[in-house]
Amino acid sequence: MTGDRSVQEDQANASERRARGEFVRGVSGFRNAVGEGDFPAQPGRYHLFVAFNCPWCHRATLARAVLGLQGGISMDVVFPNRTSGDDPAGPNLWEFAPNRIATSTGTTLPECTRDTGTGRDLRLVKQIYQAEGSEEQSVPILYDKTNGRIVNNESAEILRMLDRHAGPLGSVLAGPDRPCLYPDDPDLRAEIDALNELIYVTINNGAYKAGFSSDQAVYAAAYEAYFDTLAVLDARLSDGRPFLTGDRFTEADLRLFPTLYRHDPVYYLRMKLNGAKILDFPHLWRWLCRVHGLPGVAGSSSLDHCRQGYFGRSWNNVVPRGPFKPMPYPQAYAHPGLAR
Repeated sequence: MTGDRSVQEDQANASERRARGEFVRGVSGFRNAVGEGDFPAQPGRYHLFVAFNCPWCHRATLARAVLGLQGGISMDVVFPNRTSGDDPAGPNLWEFAPNRIATSTGTTLPECTRDTGTGRDLRLVKQIYQAEGSEEQSVPILYDKTNGRIVNNESAEILRMLDRHAGPLGSVLAGPDRPCLYPDDPDLRAEIDALNELIYVTINNGAYKAGFSSDQAVYAAAYEAYFDTLAVLDARLSDGRPFLTGDRFTEADLRLFPTLYRHDPVYYLRMKLNGAKILDFPHLWRWLCRVHGLPGVAGSSSLDHCRQGYFGRSWNNVVPRGPFKPMPYPQAYAHPGLAR
């Protein structure tokens, strides 16, 4: 998978591109697979470390939810803002902090946990990596509790291995009740692969290039590609199909959802993607509401975390309160008729 443009960004001349102001996503360093070598597929053995504001983590939490793996794979959730400059360990580190107050709500965030996966009650995600001699510090992490090792920290690979081994990993769903995200059909796989690449380059990673690049031309190109793809996907859904490839929910739908879930309430402002809202694409809006209504999906992330995580790191750390028209989010996702 290492050369797959739907998994990671081309790293050619990455340092020079960053110096010119382009956002260039790095490469995940842990690429082991469940079901191979030291990592057998067993229920209760694996653990996810995630941030609910992070769209890459959202892929993993979505897979865990729709595949019925909440009981088979345990999970910890970090606070959506990272450490500040006065933290003894340094700034910009993911932190397990269930008692930390969110400025957006004035309260703790109930989804946040301590570290229960390593058995050492660590405070920082960075410490999980340091135990293996790594300087990485990203989430998500799929962790093996039995041998105390990181399995994988690439979201695209994590969601696929959860799908492949859902039964042995302890899914409570069986037969038609459990979706197969990457079905064993060559033509359908080719269709999913093509959608995955388009969605990753222009939507998932494209949102970050628009929002975090400091070069106007890079931003403009990302902005145009993002909205061009939204139009293509809206047209694709205009024939009445419920999901991107037809009647079944697949990996392509799962990988699109985290970005579009964040677009209207967060990315429209924070990522400077203010050309239109998903509400302005009626077929995509109804698709978004349909996916949000699938069992487990609504609890797989939190817009409170997203607002706090994105705006709480902006220049003045103030978190916007809206939008409230046509109604607040995520409540709006229960109303597909809002888009006409």
